[in-house]
Amino acid sequence: MMPTPTVIAIDGPSASGKSSTAAAVAAQLDMIHVDTGALYRALTWLALERGLEDAAAIVDAADAGSLHLTPRDRRLIVVAGENEDDIEEGIRSERVTAGVSAVAAMPEIRSWVNRRLRVAVRASGGAVLDGRDIGTVVFPDAALKVFLTASAEARARRRLVQRGGAPEPEEVRLEAELLAARDRVDAARKEAPLRQGHDAILVDTTDMSFEAQVARIVELARDRGLPLG
Repeated sequence: MMPTPTVIAIDGPSASGKSSTAAAVAAQLDMIHVDTGALYRALTWLALERGLEDAAAIVDAADAGSLHLTPRDRRLIVVAGENEDDIEEGIRSERVTAGVSAVAAMPEIRSWVNRRLRVAVRASGGAVLDGRDIGTVVFPDAALKVFLTASAEARARRRLVQRGGAPEPEEVRLEAELLAARDRVDAARKEAPLRQGHDAILVDTTDMSFEAQVARIVELARDRGLPLG
């Protein structure tokens, strides 16, 4: 029997820094990192590239070999085609960002992603995963569950700084409104809505540095004596 994988689930709203935080936590704990949002983005990218709107058609295209997870540099990343082409730039485009919520809300899409994640994580022996329903749906028995959040304004400012430059207050306000709207969509969807699990530890990073939030989660993992690396 395959041993139970050690899973650290980091859930939270859009632009809360889940992916960068999870990657840093995984590096410090010598674990694999999986950005689950990349799978939803990849399916959205595939749908846009092929002009697909039906969930079954998107899943069929992905199953035909268009998308798969592969290990690379202590990460599980999404690649496309037989040549395992890097699609990172494409899945981070504005058009994918605008469409990913609608695609991710489709039950068939979510089931496909969840199956792929469970198989990949079991094969790797465990991982740090970030997403919106990792601890509540995908891995409800995760060894550690964290709900990472921050105010919409803090998230907006960080996202704009990441894009380059010093954002003006009006830019921050508008971006915060977009993020708040995305939060409402994610929280209201019928299939796996965004929510903090009853056994997830809340980490509010509004007034925390990146280093501090990473250190906090690493501390939580080590305090639990998890089998790491």
